[in-house]
Amino acid sequence: MAGPRAVVIGAGPAGLACAACLKGEGAEVRVLERRDAVGASWRGHYEGLKLHTARSRSGLPGMEMPRDWGRYPTRAQMIEYLEAYADRFGIAPRFGTEVASVRRADGGWRVGHDGGVEAADVVVVATGLNGAARRPDWPGMEGFGGRVLHSSEFRTAAPFAGQRVLVVGFGNSGGDIAVDLSAVVARVDLSVRGPVNIVPKELFGIPTTSMTLLRRLFGYRLADRITAPVLRRKLGSPADYGLPVPKKGPMAQLVEDGKVPLIDHGALAAIRAGRVTVRPGIERFEGDAVVFADGAREAYGAVVLATGYAVDLRPLLGDAPEVLDEGGRPRVTGGRTAWPGLYFASLKASPEGQLRQSGLDARAIAADAARPARA
Repeated sequence: MAGPRAVVIGAGPAGLACAACLKGEGAEVRVLERRDAVGASWRGHYEGLKLHTARSRSGLPGMEMPRDWGRYPTRAQMIEYLEAYADRFGIAPRFGTEVASVRRADGGWRVGHDGGVEAADVVVVATGLNGAARRPDWPGMEGFGGRVLHSSEFRTAAPFAGQRVLVVGFGNSGGDIAVDLSAVVARVDLSVRGPVNIVPKELFGIPTTSMTLLRRLFGYRLADRITAPVLRRKLGSPADYGLPVPKKGPMAQLVEDGKVPLIDHGALAAIRAGRVTVRPGIERFEGDAVVFADGAREAYGAVVLATGYAVDLRPLLGDAPEVLDEGGRPRVTGGRTAWPGLYFASLKASPEGQLRQSGLDARAIAADAARPARA
């Protein structure tokens, strides 16, 4: 008996992993990708990016990353890996295909895109967490004479040499970009509005993301209590760096709020050394200057918005409260949803790391989709 017809939307890590696993279960798989290559979001990241998760826990199903890449592969190596993965499993995405709608029809699915319509038994949305760039709009911003760019547009620090630059947001991208800039700019400030949980890249020589075993053994709240003294000893308090102190631990903030902790790759050392100066949230822009919540006013030549991305799937799925929450995010990822045959892969921040979660989701989705009957 022929396997199910599956359409996977997105040719990033999650989409490729799902395609490989579905093919392994006998499905006929088509991958639709709006860009012109696999791993498009990785190609758009800043050049200095390295994985924040260990290589040993970042490979996709059926293919490990080369050992000689070291513990934390680079952006370029990740792109090479995704290309090789697609080749290994015979995945040939249809590039330049923008999916506009996914609708239930005749016991299956119709996927509408700019090249026509695909009929499918199974649809996997694997479009990633890097959706539309969030661009805050502060009073007076339109009159700012310098350059304002989102972190997704940042490639290298070189064009900003000698300037005064403000980085807004202290997630992993914001921290990395601030460190890169600190080597070449006249001044780099970091605007941090809310509390940030910071964890070291490694504890006792073990990558921090490998310690999710504690969460599985004890639950995330107890895991936070167990690791809190170790984190304080290793890093100190956020207050030591002029940062707001979070009320929740890193696991609780991730599980309950979907906020990924900062994995420190040198940002705290740069702050301690005075190469990066922490500022509070922004109140408004005044000409070429920024006024902060504490009343301080500083002039900048450029502002980098490391303010994240918004994932809203309502334009794709329409009114779908059974499968999407009020913000348009999936209620269930990596498993069966309320709409049989529809799945979401790696669309929720994971303590395992997104690459490892992509593999876990892909295996679970493929196994469920291969069942001869869905309830």
